[in-house]
Amino acid sequence: MEFTAQQIASFVGGTVEGNADAPVSAFAKIEEGVPGAISFLADSHYEHFIYDTKASVVLVNQDFQPSRPVPCTLIRVADARECLAQLMGMYQQQMARRRSGIHPQACVEPTAKVGEGAYIGPFAYVGEGVEIGAGAQIYAGCVIEAGAKVGEGSTLYPNVSVYSGCVVGKRVILHSGCCIGADGFGFAPTAEGYEKIPQLGNAIIEDDVEIGANSCVDRAVMGSTIVRRGVKLDNLVQIAHNCEVGSNTVMSAQVGVAGSTKIGQWCMFGGQVGIAGHIEIADQTRSGAKAGIAGPVRKPGQTIIGSPAIDARQFARCNAVFKNLPTMFAEVNQMRDDVDSLLNKEK
Repeated sequence: MEFTAQQIASFVGGTVEGNADAPVSAFAKIEEGVPGAISFLADSHYEHFIYDTKASVVLVNQDFQPSRPVPCTLIRVADARECLAQLMGMYQQQMARRRSGIHPQACVEPTAKVGEGAYIGPFAYVGEGVEIGAGAQIYAGCVIEAGAKVGEGSTLYPNVSVYSGCVVGKRVILHSGCCIGADGFGFAPTAEGYEKIPQLGNAIIEDDVEIGANSCVDRAVMGSTIVRRGVKLDNLVQIAHNCEVGSNTVMSAQVGVAGSTKIGQWCMFGGQVGIAGHIEIADQTRSGAKAGIAGPVRKPGQTIIGSPAIDARQFARCNAVFKNLPTMFAEVNQMRDDVDSLLNKEK
């Protein structure tokens, strides 16, 4: 599939500088550009690549001022990074082969409802009373248990499991191995061991959510575990029972959220962040990687890091002290020896 620089500029609302008919048929990093590829420049640290790139077209921000001639065609836009994402999304939609129909090796129970244009792949199982929305893509080996719902346009990649009664909204993407609605980790200690607490609720994934491979959203004990609209979860993320993740929140790999925690909107969590149970985290909280959030975060817009997590600026000051502890320890010991020496002289 090939486009001209002018066609691309029209799509993203940009202006062309150079050959408006330059053909584009691929994407490439600016340092790895080849003829026929489009790249982008959004960070000044990479500016030197634009003067030697072999890419045919480069997206740049409106305020970019080259220090010497560039060999490629430029398309000036408001935000080069965002426009590249739009173009890649458009390309993916054009290239993706949307399938339809039920594979003969799929098992779909008679009471299930499969919407128009939906696809059910080989060895997938669709249980009693399940509802699959129009155009949904259910790939090989997926299991959707009784009474669950999958919204229109959603994609479940191979070996996704959606347990009974759970709800997956519209345009949701669940990557391979993702599990929605497994039992939460609920056990009561007894004299004989641990007695399982029944997990009678469900899990609800709202519209436009994407959940990475081998991530888990557990069902609630009672009520619902809820992942709100627009949330993006990376691979290997754990959302425990009765949690609520606010809209447009993002979590990197290996984040773990303990039960009954409420997370606000537009939060960001780095890799391996651990979040304690039964707490609330305010909107727009940003947490650095490996932070341990042991208590509530009440003030919106904070950036926190460390374990237990504290304000990032305070953490930086504490870390500076921590690095100097060996020197400080030696100085204190020397001061103690000096004081002891003075006291002995006075005797």
